[in-house]
Amino acid sequence: MSVLEEYLPEWFFEYLSPIVLIAGGVMALLIVFLYLKDRDSAWYKLAVTVGVVLGALIAVLAVVEGYHAQTYTLILIAIAAFTLIIRPFREVHIAVIVGLFVMVLVYIVLGRLNGQEVGGVDLTVLSEGWPRILIAFVAGSIVFGMLRFAEAIVKLFGAIFNFWPILFVLGIICIAEAVCMMLGYGSIFDYIRDIPWPKPEEIPVPKL
Repeated sequence: MSVLEEYLPEWFFEYLSPIVLIAGGVMALLIVFLYLKDRDSAWYKLAVTVGVVLGALIAVLAVVEGYHAQTYTLILIAIAAFTLIIRPFREVHIAVIVGLFVMVLVYIVLGRLNGQEVGGVDLTVLSEGWPRILIAFVAGSIVFGMLRFAEAIVKLFGAIFNFWPILFVLGIICIAEAVCMMLGYGSIFDYIRDIPWPKPEEIPVPKL
């Protein structure tokens, strides 16, 4: 049993996934519309901000296992959340910010080693001067290098999913998935799979 199931009725979980998908899909389409109309407008910036909040809410509900849905649906929900959250942060250099933060933090911590000993070794030399600066710089650089690679991957997928034609298609798919769930098909993928497609031998071949 998830955390939410202790406090909320069963019908909430039955309709939560399609409601979230519709909200995410509509928000994606709204962002595309406002982006194409005027990407510098206050309405577009407001939509992006609301999208971040909605994406964060979607992610939180996933963490607390608020969705009772198939794997296909959960993947769509995760992609929608990621896309809405990452959009305004695609050009933010998070690795630099975190690297600098770690550098400052290590520098402060090293200052506390003044007069400290470990196994009879005096660590005071690490708490001052160039050794202190060098260690803090190396620590920050290591963290920066690790995060830089992860940041590049995240930004790559963020750019792909936020390319407006792809974002538009993603919004349509999210809404279609929600409609299929409400109509009892389970998932749009199940609906497509259950369509009685003609077998290859049943397809008429035109005579030349």
